Amino acid sequence: MTQQLKWQLGTVIQIRRETPRATSLVLDVPGWTEHLAGQHVDVRLTAEDGYQAQRSYSIASPPEDTYLMLTVERIEDGEVSPYLVDELRVGDRIELRGPIGGYFVWDASDRKNDGSPLFLVAAGSGIVPLMAMIRHRANYNHQVATKLLYSSRSYEDIIYREELDQLSANDSSLRVIHTLTRQQPKDWKGYQRRMDRAMLADTAWPPAEKPLAFTCGPTAAVERVATYLLELGYESERIKTERFGPTGD
Repeated sequence: MTQQLKWQLGTVIQIRRETPRATSLVLDVPGWTEHLAGQHVDVRLTAEDGYQAQRSYSIASPPEDTYLMLTVERIEDGEVSPYLVDELRVGDRIELRGPIGGYFVWDASDRKNDGSPLFLVAAGSGIVPLMAMIRHRANYNHQVATKLLYSSRSYEDIIYREELDQLSANDSSLRVIHTLTRQQPKDWKGYQRRMDRAMLADTAWPPAEKPLAFTCGPTAAVERVATYLLELGYESERIKTERFGPTGD
């Protein structure tokens, strides 16, 4: 029988501004159950009149960290994300429940990992669970060949930009590829469009190498990526998807 998850209180101990619209919250959650890279939690807010709003957020921190990190991107008309991004302060407490999910996960210690390369594809804040995998991989000193294809609106909207630059600069087995869909710096040399079949054909590992693909982001983007990977010859059971609605938190 699966044990039912209970709501817990997490205390904000650090706030990191990642982009103009995204913030990372570092939480101290007493008795937190160790999670897997790729899992998420439910967050619940309760107003003074008793009204409650609940949303799910991917965990950004790797399993090795003492504290839990959530990275939240503000949705302008959202009920939860504007509060988490703009109003929450160090010392505040929020209710959360988790970890949740067992399909969209990667465990460096799993013996089933056969050394096949990883292809991580993110759109917007879909980078969050993939970043947990990248951080977990780095902490574990796992040398599996990994590519990250990351689509952002602009250079300023790249979440974890400096950390990704540093990780890839210090690890020859990790390659980070960016595409900017709306605005690019004058000296930009990367892709300048939404992810399409041609881009995936250029960047994805060859199907013959039996790569494992994880893709996360808005529903439409994830469905396109999964379809293109299938067309390129990827095995369906080796394409893991995690998606969220374009208008929700």
